[in-house]
Amino acid sequence: MIRARRTGVTAVAVLALLGAAPVAAQARQSGEPRTPAATADRHGGLPPGWSLTGKGTGRQLVWRSDTPVPMGDARVEFYAGDRLLGRPVPGGDGRVFRLGLDRLGPDGAGVAPRLDDLQVRAAGRRLDAPPAAAPHAPGSGLAAGATPPAPLPANGVDPGKPGPYRTLTGEYTLNSVRLPGFPAPVEMRAVVVGARGATGRRPLALFLHGRHATCYKPHTDEVTGDWPCPAGTRPVPSYRGYLQDQQLLASQGYVTVSISANGVNGQDSAAEDGGAQARSSLVRAHLARWAGWAAHPATAPGAVRKAPPADLSRVLLVGHSRGGEGVNRAAMDSLYPPPASQDPLHGPARWNIKGTVLIGPTVFGQNPVADVPSTTILPGCDGDVSDLQGEVYVDGTRGVSGGAALHSAVYVTGADHNFFNTEWTPGKAEAPAEDDFYDIPDQRDPVCSPGTRTRLTADQQHRAGATYIAAAARLFVAGDDRVRPLLDGSGFRAPSADPARVLTHAVGAARTGGFLPDGPVTVTGGRLCSAVDPRPSVACLGSGTTGLSPHFAQWETPRETGRRAVALRWTAAGSATRIRPSAPVSLAGAKDLALRVFVPPNTTGTRLEAALTDASGRRAVLGTAGVDGVPGSERTASYWAREVRVPLTAAARAGLDLRRVTTLELTPRSRSGSAWLMDAWGWRPGTPAVRAAALPRVDVGRLTVKEGDSGVRTYRVPVRVSGHGSGQVRLYVLDPLTGAGKDRLVTVRPGGHDIDVPVRVAGNTRFGYDVSHDVIVKAVHHSVIGAYRGGVTVENDDPRPTVTVTPLATRVTEGQPLKWRVNLSAAADVDLFPSFVVRPVAGGGPELSTKDVDATWLRENTGASPDPERPLSSIEDFILTVPVPAGRLSAEVTLPTVRDSVKEQPESVRFQLTDDGGRPQEGGPELNGTVLDAS
Repeated sequence: MIRARRTGVTAVAVLALLGAAPVAAQARQSGEPRTPAATADRHGGLPPGWSLTGKGTGRQLVWRSDTPVPMGDARVEFYAGDRLLGRPVPGGDGRVFRLGLDRLGPDGAGVAPRLDDLQVRAAGRRLDAPPAAAPHAPGSGLAAGATPPAPLPANGVDPGKPGPYRTLTGEYTLNSVRLPGFPAPVEMRAVVVGARGATGRRPLALFLHGRHATCYKPHTDEVTGDWPCPAGTRPVPSYRGYLQDQQLLASQGYVTVSISANGVNGQDSAAEDGGAQARSSLVRAHLARWAGWAAHPATAPGAVRKAPPADLSRVLLVGHSRGGEGVNRAAMDSLYPPPASQDPLHGPARWNIKGTVLIGPTVFGQNPVADVPSTTILPGCDGDVSDLQGEVYVDGTRGVSGGAALHSAVYVTGADHNFFNTEWTPGKAEAPAEDDFYDIPDQRDPVCSPGTRTRLTADQQHRAGATYIAAAARLFVAGDDRVRPLLDGSGFRAPSADPARVLTHAVGAARTGGFLPDGPVTVTGGRLCSAVDPRPSVACLGSGTTGLSPHFAQWETPRETGRRAVALRWTAAGSATRIRPSAPVSLAGAKDLALRVFVPPNTTGTRLEAALTDASGRRAVLGTAGVDGVPGSERTASYWAREVRVPLTAAARAGLDLRRVTTLELTPRSRSGSAWLMDAWGWRPGTPAVRAAALPRVDVGRLTVKEGDSGVRTYRVPVRVSGHGSGQVRLYVLDPLTGAGKDRLVTVRPGGHDIDVPVRVAGNTRFGYDVSHDVIVKAVHHSVIGAYRGGVTVENDDPRPTVTVTPLATRVTEGQPLKWRVNLSAAADVDLFPSFVVRPVAGGGPELSTKDVDATWLRENTGASPDPERPLSSIEDFILTVPVPAGRLSAEVTLPTVRDSVKEQPESVRFQLTDDGGRPQEGGPELNGTVLDAS
C-alpha cells in the first residue's frame, strides 16, 4: 500500500485513472523541448513532462520542468483537473518532482474517477503551463491596464520615521538543536541589531525568514535545498535580509534579532504541517536563550551583551512566508503548550508575545491564534504564496474567542513576495535571487510586470514593509493607539511608505456585534455563498472567474462548511439584499457600521446604501458608501475586501434600539454590478487590552499499523485535547480515494475522547498499497488547533508479486503486431504496473526503427516523431507500462508494426523490466520480438 497522506490522496494507478489502454508508453526525444502539461491523450499516455517510474511500493508519478522551480513557501501540488492528487517531493535540481502513488485500500471498494488532465499548482498558480491569455470576462474589471488606488490622507503619526537612537549590529552562533522528525540538527544562528545608548530593558522583536534555497555555490547561479550544505557551497544568509527593518525598530528603542532557519527549510518537505511546529520550536528555543540571558547577562554572547537588555514581557514576532506560519504557531505554543512528543521545549514560557507580523504567510493549518493581535501583510503581486492565503489570519479568528485582539490585513499594491527580504532580492542578495512574480515578455501583466504604474521597486517595497512592521510594533507592543488608523481599515497612510498604495481592513479590537455569513443567517435578495465548494451554483466565485480571492483560499478539502459570504448581483439600482442573523445583534456603543466588502478588481463607482432594522421593526437608512476594486489581473488574488464605514448617527436619530438589531439591508445605488459582503460590525476607535482565554487545544496524531494477514482490527486516530474549558471544532474525515471530506461539529474537552474516528483494517495475504485514513481539524469556537492533520496509515505487509513474460507472437511478419503476456505470480488487491524500458538488441543486430511501428501509435503514446528514422532504443526514457488490473494474474502487451516496400533483414526489439528506480533490472524478464520482411 503506497503511503498516502495528502501530502495526499496520492495517485497510484494514474494510468488506470486516466482510462489507460493496456499499454502506456512515455518517451522523450533526446534534446526535444518539453511542452507544458495539458490533457492526457485519448490513448491514456501521460502528457509531455510526465512519467511513471518504479514498481510496486516504489511507484512514482514524476513531473519534470523545463526550468528549475525556485524553492519557495507555497506547497507544490499535483492535480488531476480540480482533484488534489498529492504533494510531490522535489529533486535537488528543482526540475524533478516525484509523488509516491497510492490508491484505495485493500478492500477495493469504489471506482476511481476518470481524470481529465494533470496539472502542477502552487497556491492556486499553474507551474506546468504559462498563464492563459484569457479574454477578460464581462464586468470582471480586468482591463489591459490598471490604475493605482488613490492616495489616502496622511496619519498623524508616521512609524516609518527613524527614532533617536543609533544602532549597533552583531551576530551569534550557538550549538545546533535537534527537532522531532528532523534527522539533521538545526542551526542556532542570528543577527542582533540594538539601540546604542538606550537605557533600561527594551522590547524584543524576533524575525523569522521563510522557505528559500538553503545553500549556494559562490560565483555561480547554483542553489540547492540541501541541509547540511554540501562541500563547496555556503548557507544562504536569509536571516540577514531584514536588517533594514531591524535598524528602523532599533532606532526607535527595540532590541531585534533575526534567526536562521535553513536547517528547517532543508528538511520540512516530509513534515505533515510543512514545518510549522519545527519553526515554532526554533523560535522558542531562541526566546528561551534570551530569557536565560536576561536573568544571567554574563552568559550571553557578545552581540547580545552589547545591546540593551531585552524585556521578555514585551515580544513582537515577525515572520515571512512559512516563517509567518511558524511565528503564529510559536505564539500559540507559548500560550497553549504542544505535546511533548512534538516539541523539545518543556515548561511554561518565560516570555509574553504581544503581537505578530506575518508577511506573505502560508497558513496550511488555517489555525490562527485568536487572542494574540496580528498584522498580516499581503503582497498584491505575490508570485510564491500567490493565493494570499494569509488572509485567513484575519477571517479565521472571527467567533473563535472573545474578539478583543485586533487582526489586521495590510494589502500592499504592487509588492512581490521576495523583496521584503534583501537576501532574496536581485542586486542586493549575497546568493542568487529573483523576482518571484514571473514576468513573461510577450504576456506582460498589467499590474505586476516591472515598470507598470502599479508595480513597486524593491526599495519602495522594502521601505513600505519596514514602515508597517514598525506600525504593528508601536500599536501592539508600545500601546500607541495613534498608529491604529494605519492598520484597522480607517483609511490613512504612513508617508514613509510612499509611493506604495497600502490598503487595510481588520476584525476584532473595539468592534461589537457582527453580521457574519459564517453563522446561522438568512439572506434574501442576494445569495449566501460558500467560500470553498466545487459546485458553481454554491461557490462564491464561479469557475469562470479570472483571478482569485484571498478570502476563499482553499484548504485541504474540496468543500468546506461554515466559510461563507453574501453575494450581491444587480442589473439596476435599488434591488436590496437583506441579511438577518438568527438572533439580534448588539451595536450598542459603536460609532460606525464597518463593512468589509469587495467588488471585481479595477472596477470603480460601486455605491451601496446601508440600512438597519431593530427588533421592534424600526428602520433607519445609515448612508451610502463607495467601494472600488483593487488593481488586479488574472494572475493576482485581487478579489479582496475594502473596509467601508457609515455613521450610526441616523440610527440614533430614528430611535433604533442598537442593542437588538435584526436586519442589515444593502441596496445598490449604482446602475449594475456585483459585490460580496464578508461581514459587518459596530466600530468605535480604540484598542482594548487583550487577555488570552483559557482554551482547549487539539492535536491530531498519526498511528501507523500493519495490515496483517487475517481478521479485522479496529484502530482509532490518536487525538490529544489539552488546556482548559470546552470548545467546538470542525472535524473532516477524508476519503482515502477521492480526498472528499465528511465533516461534523464536535465539542471537545481536555482529556476527553470527543473526537473518535475508528478505522477498520481487514488483513489478507494479497499485495496492496499503503492506505492513509486522514482527518483534519479546524477551530470553530473557544478552541485552538495545533497539529491539524493526522490519521491512521495502514502499511501493506505482503510481498509484491513477481513478474514473468510469456511470448505470444514474437516472430511476426511486418504489418502484424508483436504480442506478449505479462504474468504475476499472485493476484493483487490493486492495479499493478510492470514497466519495461527499451534496450539495445543483444548482440547488436538490426533493430526495429521508428518507421517500423505505427506512426500514430508512436506519436500519441511517446510524443516522438518517426522522422528521422532511428532505432527505437534511441528514444530516451521509452517505457512500456502494462497495467494489470486488481484481482487479475496477467495482461497482454501489443506493439503494432507496419508493412513497407523496402527489402530488409529481420529486425528485433528488446524491452527489459525496470526496478523500483525505473532502471533496467539486469537479468530480469524481457519483451523480445523480431519482425520479418514481407516482400
